[in-house]
Parts: sequence; C-alpha cells; structure tokens
Amino acid sequence: MKRNLAYSLLVMLISVASCSFTNKSFENDDKDKLLLDLITYVLEKGHYEPKNIDDDFSVSVFEDFIDVLDPTKRYFLEEDIKEFEQYKFQLDDQIKSTDISFFNLVYARLRQRMTEAETLYKEVLEKPFDYSKKESINIDYEKMAFASSKKELRERWRQQLKYATLGTYDSKMKLVGEKPEEGGKPMTQKEAEKSARESTKKTLDEFFDFVNDLQRKDWFVQYINTIVDEFDPHTYYFAPDEKDKFDTSMSGKFEGIGARLQKKPEGAKIVDIISGGPVWRDARLEVGDQILKVGQEGEEPINIVGMRLDDAIKLIKGPKGTVVELTVRKIDGSLETVQLTRDVVELEESFAKSANIIKDDRKYGIIDLPKFYVDFDDYTERNAATDVAKEVERLKQEGAEGLILDLRDNGGGSLKTVVEMAGLFIKDGPIVQVRSSGKGKDVYDDKDERIQWDGPLVILVNELSASASEILAAAMQDYKRAIVIGSKQTFGKGTVQNVIPLDNIVRSNEHGDLGAIKITTQKFYRINGGSTQLEGVKSDVVVPDKYSYIDLGERDQANPLKWDKISPADYKPWDGYIDYEKTIANSTKRMANNPQIKLIEENAKWLKLESDETEISLNYDTYREEEKEHKKRSDYFKAISEYDSKLTFESLKYEEQLFTKDSVLREKRDRWHKALAKDVYVEEAVNVLEDLQKNNIEQSKLAAVKG
Repeated sequence: MKRNLAYSLLVMLISVASCSFTNKSFENDDKDKLLLDLITYVLEKGHYEPKNIDDDFSVSVFEDFIDVLDPTKRYFLEEDIKEFEQYKFQLDDQIKSTDISFFNLVYARLRQRMTEAETLYKEVLEKPFDYSKKESINIDYEKMAFASSKKELRERWRQQLKYATLGTYDSKMKLVGEKPEEGGKPMTQKEAEKSARESTKKTLDEFFDFVNDLQRKDWFVQYINTIVDEFDPHTYYFAPDEKDKFDTSMSGKFEGIGARLQKKPEGAKIVDIISGGPVWRDARLEVGDQILKVGQEGEEPINIVGMRLDDAIKLIKGPKGTVVELTVRKIDGSLETVQLTRDVVELEESFAKSANIIKDDRKYGIIDLPKFYVDFDDYTERNAATDVAKEVERLKQEGAEGLILDLRDNGGGSLKTVVEMAGLFIKDGPIVQVRSSGKGKDVYDDKDERIQWDGPLVILVNELSASASEILAAAMQDYKRAIVIGSKQTFGKGTVQNVIPLDNIVRSNEHGDLGAIKITTQKFYRINGGSTQLEGVKSDVVVPDKYSYIDLGERDQANPLKWDKISPADYKPWDGYIDYEKTIANSTKRMANNPQIKLIEENAKWLKLESDETEISLNYDTYREEEKEHKKRSDYFKAISEYDSKLTFESLKYEEQLFTKDSVLREKRDRWHKALAKDVYVEEAVNVLEDLQKNNIEQSKLAAVKG
C-alpha cells in the first residue's frame, strides 16, 4: 500500500484547520480538554466512516464506559448508575463542547467505591468459606444488574471471592494429610481453607496497590478510548507511553513471555502466540487460554481478574532470565499452573519459512507466513514479498511439484507486500481495490508479467487469518488460481489504518507529548467487488478446527464497519489446469469421511458448550466432579495432537548448512516439522496438490494431442 501517500493526505486533511487549535482560546488549559477536542476533530475529518455524535452515540459511550470501569459490577451501586444517567443523552453535547463533567463525576465515584471495596473484601475474607454449601455463581456479568444496596453488593463480593479462591483451595486440599518435605505437621482442611483465603487477600492487596498508583490521566485515557472505540474496533488512542510501546512492537523485539493478550472479565485471554518465544517453546499454552494469576519466582501469585490489562502485562513482563508463574484456565476449562522463563523475543519466527514435504516419491513445498511484515521506512529492507519469493525459488530448485502457502493465524500487515506476493502466482492484473471515504476506488495491480510459480497452489486459512491474508486468499480465489482450504470464513477485517501523532496537528503545545491516534482511513475490496469486511473469505474446502464455534471474528468485535461491495475490477480467471469443481468435490468428500476431522469438530462443539457455561458451582464436591470430567474430556481429545499423517518434512539445503552454527534454529525447525506431521489440514493440502498435479498432467497430455 502507498502508506506514505495515504499518511500525507490524511495529515494534510486534518492540518488544514490546525491553526484553529493554536488560535483557539481555551478557558481552561486542561490537557484532557485539549485531547478531547483534538481527537474528536481528527475522527470527524479523517475517519473512513465518521459517526454522528448524537444521542445514540451518547448512550453507547455512557454504557460502554461504565462497562469498561466495572465489568464485573462489584463497585458501582444501582443508585450511582441512576445518578450518572442524567448524562446519558448529554455526552454528545459534552464531547462537542469539551465538557468533562461526566468523566469527573464517574471518576470520583469510582475512587470512592474502590476505597469502600478495599474495606469490604478484607472483611469478607476474614470469615471462612463454606464449600459444603450448595450454591453457585453466575458469571454472565453483562446480563447482571448493579447491586441495589450495599448489603447486596457485599454478597456479590462474597460469591466472587469464593469463586476466585476455589481453585486455590483445591490445590491446597491436595496437600491435606501429606507431610511437608521440610518436616512438621500435615496441613489440615481448616488450614487449607484459611491459606487459600490468605492467598486471595494478598492478590487483592496487590491489585489495589496498583489501582492506587494510577493517576487521573490513566483513567481519562480509558474515557477517550471508549469514545474512539465507538467508531470501529481498530481505531485507538495511544497515550504517550502506549505510543512508545507501539513503536517498540514495530521494531521487532519483545521482552517477556511472547504472547499477546486481550482483557476479559475472567482474566487475560491469550489471543496470539509469538513464534520462538517462551510460550511457543514451552508449548503448554494456546490461543484461547485465560491467565488468572501471575506470580514471580518464589512469591505468592497475584490474581489479575478485574485488573487493567496494562497492569497485568506489567506483572507478566520482566527481564530476560527471570521466571514467571501463570495460573491458567485452559480453553477446555481445566486449571493449570505454568512456569516460564522470560526472554527477549526475536520476531525471526514471524518471518517466512519453508520446508520440503515428502510423500512416497513425490516432493512438495510449504511456506509458512505468520504476518505480512515490512519496514515502512525502508522497503528495500526485509519484507514478506521478497522473502516468499526467495522461498518459492528455493523450493523450485529442490524439486517441489506443488506449493502450500500457510496463512493460518496470519493477522495481516502491509498491503504493498500482498500485491507483490500475489504477482508471484499470476501473469499480471488487479489484486485488490481500495477506497477512501467519499472518493472513488484505486485498483492495485501486479504489472510484472513474470510468473515465479505456475504449478499447483493451495492456501491454508482459519478464523484468525485477517486483513492482508484475506486479500491474498481472495485474489487467488477470484482468479481461480489456488484452492483455499480452512475455516468456513476468515476473520473479516477489511479496513486500513494509519497512525497519526497528535503533536503533528498543533503548531504549539504547552502540555507535552499528546500521544497518537490509530485511525481507520480506507476500506479494501476483492477484485470481484465484494468486501472482506465482516464476511471474510469463504474457503473452497471448509474444514472445522477448535475455534469453529467460538466468537473470534470481526463480526464479534464492537462497532465493526458494515459489509458492502463496489464494481468489480477488470480481470480474467487463471487459464491453467485447475479443475475447481472436481478438486473441491474430491477434497470435501475426503474431509467428510476423515475420523480426525470428526474428532476435531466434536472437540470444537464441546469447547463451545464449555465457553457458554455461565452458572458455576461453588460447592467443592461438585467442583471436583466437574474438574474430573474436564480432565476426562481433555484426555479424550488428546488423540487430536497424537495424529500422524505419515508425511515427512525436511528443511531446505541452505537451512541445513545453518544448523551447524545455530542449534536453536534446528530445534525450532524440528518442532515445526513435528507439528506439521500431526496436521491433518496440511495432509489434505498435499492431497489437493496431488489432484491438481493430475489435472496438470492430463491438461498437458491433452494439449500435446491437440498439438
């Protein structure tokens, strides 16, 4: 994508009236008001689809801000909400006039309620929990009303604290009757219960220490981002320190455990695992797991449920070589404690890599592309398109007869690299269409008539394949150049963002660094005219995976832009050997009869049932029975990870030469090859390549006869 041009145009658009911010006389030189004025102005002038800041907008901001501050409804009372509601239809007017009285009221009340909660949780945890009592807790907090009295709020805290303590109590109970290694008396049941409560209290003590360290500006950023988030899920305000973190992430190095997290009411959910990092190497955690507690080596773990994500991340991150202990609720519902040694996570494993696939006497190639990476400041540096081109050439030289491009879990990246990469597989023609707000479309073409790979091609996708991945898969599908295998539909992100430093918009500023805003500026479309927004790319051969029934896509985000379509581009489908219908029919039939696929779908349905369960028993005996059932089901589905495709995977010759000097690289590739050998989707991709290869041979013979 022409990023610099798009960025310049946006800055020009916004800066046309930048003098208004330097000449405007603020009655109160409050930085918060300046930020509110600047950000709403940028959104109005620069967003692809600016929203009307009206009463409906006001209601959404009101409800979402309360939810951000108190998602588990254990601070505010019903009377607080009623008092706040005087502003429910006024926030649009307040935003326009940079009035922050609503924020001030809510912030002050939150601090008051949190101070009261500090006393409340300590009182609750002074008394033992009766785990023999038949009671349960509903954790569907969205449908829960705010407490009508302090008495009701106290009961809510009691249940939530009992729930938070239950897992710890279970682990302590396993020590009851066992003599400690260092000597002394065995732990009693009463001591186990008390120890579990003390652990929960320490966790909350630590949490409120964090909260008390937060400044007013930290809470105001939450308010700003509640407003910003109403425009779409990918528009976001970065406070100055957050902008620094964003810049660091773009530099290609992370120090920590190598996982990206998303805040959830019940903890921090793992949404991405960085290849090569501690989590990836350990292999016990996976996308969808929720981190409940974080402990430093030799210290009592801290409960992060209800904690701000930034604060949870601060606990998880740390210097290279130090140990962090994570208490995790696995995606199958079981609890597990995982110790990880922190490290500097190099994103080398986010770059393209390839391998040979040996089946009988045939050789195929697979290229794994975790993201569409690029150095925006210097495109001549390493980027996804040039790296994939290199891997394609290497596989050709080693005799590959078919190619698999694996875009599973690929969240996207540079649009320019997509256009160049697609050009490796077709002669020339349009790849993607891009439209800016209120303007006509731009068509991005491959103008290089060279075809680097004209053989059989399969593209693997899943629900987490997004943005640039969807562009490439869609283009190859529209050209009928490749068979797309994977989930029913991909993620569905069809928008383009740019990051605008707010300091660039004001000529003079006495308030210091103002941070930046990542704003949606464009929307892209397939060459057939349809958007990938919300709908994603529908696979030619649909196969289930563990996420098939779990809400993960753009359609499950807050305030996504709508699907639409524009006129198609001028293009001609691939005139090669692909018999689309026959190949897809053969593959679909194989998948329908595959026992491994049936087991994966059974697992996916079970995971959906587990994730939908909101009524949790607080009775210990019931809890133990449910844990046994979770363990039983989890063991049953272990057969999925024990699958053997009987395929052989080998590194390319150039990598084998590197192994003599880099044992870590050898370990990474061995681990990757073992995972591929258990991958039924890769196995089916090879089957499809075989079908396409037969088509190719038949077409060649037919052409020879006609000749």
